Amino acid sequence: MRKCVITVVGKDTVGIIAKVCTYLADTKINILDISQTIVSGYFNMMMIVDTTDSVKNFDAIVADFDKLGEEIGVSIKCQREEIFDMMHRI
Repeated sequence: MRKCVITVVGKDTVGIIAKVCTYLADTKINILDISQTIVSGYFNMMMIVDTTDSVKNFDAIVADFDKLGEEIGVSIKCQREEIFDMMHRI
């Protein structure tokens, strides 16, 4: 399993979850865990996803999320799980 952590942060607006989840489904990326909150009008979502069956490679996914984030006015970051594992090992 190839896990990634996706974060979405920005001003709350209609359709953020729908657009991000539609991209994930179209790319065959499975959501393993999801948490989202809205605080004082700011949207914050964190997802753990499995990219094993993805039809795109990691670099293409990151580029697509950069573009999608610009389109919907939020910041979308995708990071490999290994980064977090290494940070906690030190």
